[in-house]
Amino acid sequence: MNVMVGGTFDPLHIGHKTLLKRSFEIAGDGGFVTIGLTSDNFASRKSHPVRPYEVRRDELIAWIESMEFPAGYLVECLADRFGSALNQEFEALVVSEETFPVAEEINSLRQEKGRSKVDIYQIRCIMADDGKIVSSTRIYRKEIDQEGHLIR
Repeated sequence: MNVMVGGTFDPLHIGHKTLLKRSFEIAGDGGFVTIGLTSDNFASRKSHPVRPYEVRRDELIAWIESMEFPAGYLVECLADRFGSALNQEFEALVVSEETFPVAEEINSLRQEKGRSKVDIYQIRCIMADDGKIVSSTRIYRKEIDQEGHLIR
């Protein structure tokens, strides 16, 4: 199956890894995952600092390669919320609870363009030890580490 997923992935944390693992799981053996990685310009809207695109891409690729997933993949630059999801042929979009509305918008815009809707797979956000969502912002604030453990 051809799957799409996107994000800033900075720093790459347990929630991102769960999202990506699920994407590769859905793609299956011989499937393909297109990963939209936000451009520096698009990522600059974040409330915390974001490392350069190349650094994030290299870290993402190193982690994917270490996992030895049976599906192929491509990391593409994501300059807006939709990237190639409006025009590319694929079957599934994997999102978190936070980005589910964007997935619904993608399907609506695809339909307006005469393209088929895609299946949306939503994963639950991963909770840190304190019961709050693991997020890049919390990691940058040094509240938690990349695994969701409290920093004391």
